[in-house]
Amino acid sequence: MCGIVGYIGRRSSVPILLEGLRRLEYRGYDSAGVCILTDAGLQVRKKVGRIDAGLARECAAAPLSGSPGIGHTRWATHGPPCDANSHPHLDRSGRIAVVHNGVIENYLKLKEQMVAAGHTFASETDTEVLAHLIGVHYERALARATNGDSHPLTAAVMSALREVIGTYGIAVVSSDHPGIMVGARRGSPLLLGVGQHEHFLASDASAIVAHTQQAVYLNDYDVITVTEDDFKLASLGNGTAQAQIQQIEYSADAAEKGDFPHYMLKEIFEQPRTIENALRGRIDREELSAKFGGLNMSLAELRAVDRVVIVACGTSWHAGLIGEYLLEEFAHVPTEVEYASEFRYRNTPLDKHTLVLAITQSGETADTLAGLRESRRRGHKVLALCNVVGSTIARECDGGIYLHAGPEIGVASTKAFTAQVSALVLLALLMGRIRMLSAQRGAQIIRALEALPAQVESILARNDEIRRIALKYAAAEDFFFLGRQYNFPTALEGALKLKEISYVHAEGYPAAEMKHGPIAMIDERTPSVFLVPRDALYDKTLANVAEIKARKGPVIAICTEGDTEIRSRVEDVFEIPATLEPLVPLLAVVPLQLMAYHIAVARGCDVDKPRNLAKSVTVE
Repeated sequence: MCGIVGYIGRRSSVPILLEGLRRLEYRGYDSAGVCILTDAGLQVRKKVGRIDAGLARECAAAPLSGSPGIGHTRWATHGPPCDANSHPHLDRSGRIAVVHNGVIENYLKLKEQMVAAGHTFASETDTEVLAHLIGVHYERALARATNGDSHPLTAAVMSALREVIGTYGIAVVSSDHPGIMVGARRGSPLLLGVGQHEHFLASDASAIVAHTQQAVYLNDYDVITVTEDDFKLASLGNGTAQAQIQQIEYSADAAEKGDFPHYMLKEIFEQPRTIENALRGRIDREELSAKFGGLNMSLAELRAVDRVVIVACGTSWHAGLIGEYLLEEFAHVPTEVEYASEFRYRNTPLDKHTLVLAITQSGETADTLAGLRESRRRGHKVLALCNVVGSTIARECDGGIYLHAGPEIGVASTKAFTAQVSALVLLALLMGRIRMLSAQRGAQIIRALEALPAQVESILARNDEIRRIALKYAAAEDFFFLGRQYNFPTALEGALKLKEISYVHAEGYPAAEMKHGPIAMIDERTPSVFLVPRDALYDKTLANVAEIKARKGPVIAICTEGDTEIRSRVEDVFEIPATLEPLVPLLAVVPLQLMAYHIAVARGCDVDKPRNLAKSVTVE
């Protein structure tokens, strides 16, 4: 959560920072601010609210020019959204400015010590405490500086960070040193953008991709000192660190909305290509199986796996639930799905042949990363499904599968979910084929996978049909989403999408569980969305529909094309193309995403920036 962008070079910082912050606003939009080193010293502009309505107007009303500069867009943790709590924050002297993502867990103790020493604070944030702490160590660094020592500002940052407990991604500038900018990370992402006579710091490549395609992704405990022509990397751990320049894999255009009114709608419509990209080069027609370049596990090692534990959060957790069904059906491997936030604190018994699979869009999710590290600490092989090349989880796992979904800017995840499920189908296919899955079944799955992009296109072509259904129920305050087997996790995902962006109360359940309590909530004002494909449990699901109808509950059915039987039983129907049962979620989720989108728009909600949410949860 929160976004950082910094610039040092020969251009004026403000336009670059504002552009970068707009691209990062999906990571936090409570407030935003910049600090520029001008001829008059450090100048700060910060304002609560969205960037264009607040900070951009402040900068236009009182223009600034200079370099270096740092900027921040905030998702509040310590202290409510307000101008005073907005970043950047200054040290006691006003000569050092800091922007910070993460949480300083011992900030109250540090603050008490500094208050006792005469410091006063203007905000409720942990970040201002960190700024003051850097200032204290800066004065000490100046007093002891000798030739050969590290730069005094870098030394101050490193000394201060050795005192803090918690997570951070920071950028620091000082009026005493116009030629440098310092960055550091632990548990919160930070990268260096490498340009010609200019460099950038950012928490996400999307902030800088319009200016450079080359990046250095910092590791935990890295500290980087940046000038316009060079950079030097050090480590809080052993003092040395290696910089590896990587290519950012997408262009600036990929992070733009284009002709779509919202990023979320654009990303929903990108899903045919998303699925293609997830499958590309990974289908082995000769073996009627799947192949991956980055698992770093031999077939013998995969065959020895006798249990899989999936750790994930949110939408990725729902994809993991589908993965559980896939791995158990295709490969007969017992599989469990854990909330990463719970798994990291449980002493879960894992035997030596357990494979841990971490699923994450961002590759920076704090709880999933902690689960990965705990599993590796115990000696278990950890694979990751991840969308962001260069992310922490992508670098720390033993192997994995990149999703190649491109940047996902909408806070409510859509195309990452379909990419994750597509990759899970392939992984289950591979693990099945090296065990007991027949060649005939393998060929059948491959044919169905290759048909998916065109099938999703056909659903998207009927967007107006989904919109009409959505508008009919846009005023409802409660929804149920119901499905069986593979469609139960899809129901959970449909409910999550609706509540995330429209603030409508929505619950997902296995269809048969309604009669065990939740059916008490059914009345004529409470719609139920049923996933009713023509599968092995079709008749059972129809019986569950009848239970809702008997209580006068309106029903929206997502059904298989050509199903006339369901039409006479429910109020509204949306048909999806026929496919194999394990692949139905990849089709059924699309109308659920669109329905949530259109309901949110009809209710006047900010689809891409829902209240209280940010894209990547990098704090606990």
